[in-house]
Amino acid sequence: MRELVLGIEGLALLRSAIDADEAFLEARVAEIRKFAAGGDEGMPGAGASVSELDESTGYASWAKRYDSLPSSFLQVEEPIVHRLLDEGPVGTALDAACGTGRTTVALAERGYRTIGVDQSPQMLEQARAKTPDVDFRLGRLEQLPLDDASVDLAVSTLALTHQPALGPAVAELARVVRPGGRVIVTDLHPFVITLQGQCLFVHGDDELAFVRNHVHLPGQYIEAFAAAGLTVRACYEPAFNGSLSPGGYEDYIADAARAAWDGIPIVVVWDVVKDAK
Repeated sequence: MRELVLGIEGLALLRSAIDADEAFLEARVAEIRKFAAGGDEGMPGAGASVSELDESTGYASWAKRYDSLPSSFLQVEEPIVHRLLDEGPVGTALDAACGTGRTTVALAERGYRTIGVDQSPQMLEQARAKTPDVDFRLGRLEQLPLDDASVDLAVSTLALTHQPALGPAVAELARVVRPGGRVIVTDLHPFVITLQGQCLFVHGDDELAFVRNHVHLPGQYIEAFAAAGLTVRACYEPAFNGSLSPGGYEDYIADAARAAWDGIPIVVVWDVVKDAK
């Protein structure tokens, strides 16, 4: 954890070195010296072990805590997604990699006949508790349990980052959407993955873990969309809104964290349409 905090302090210093006031710069240098010397008393997660988990194990562990975690990613992503859902037309919708069902709920509330698919039984259990009337199915992004051209809209939120390559999952989303139908994809922005790396969560009682995020550049999305017969209508890149998880390690160094992420896009939202045949 000390290394993460040092990294954020260093990024804040790098981004501010030319035009910030001296007091801010001196505070960053002082904190870097303190943390480098082992002064991490009171730092959340200090000394905890960190392990990489595969998707199945990771989301099984994360499922019960997932909805309780405040997230600037969700805060900037959801208003855009909900506005796109409001555009309609309302029909049959797929929430692919639906997780605990946050987007499934938004679809159902708008009158979409909704199918939710996820590879994690534990995540689906949480989702069913929110929207028991939705058709939930166990399955993976790369092999969706739906017929060809069976939905009017496919949505996948903050999930493709776990795919080593975009092509297979994007092709599956395109396969299940009817010609002229829409696909909405959101993901962690490649900027923030490049800078921050992995998103940590509490695993077990006193461990930290992550499910690996992969960097997918805008050109790779466009290439995958084109190969699957999808045309981009719009792309949105909402930036960090200044919100930090209360009590987390970034909140422990809030001034540095906000300076490090200020103005950086943290989510990308793609609105695409399947070519009519």
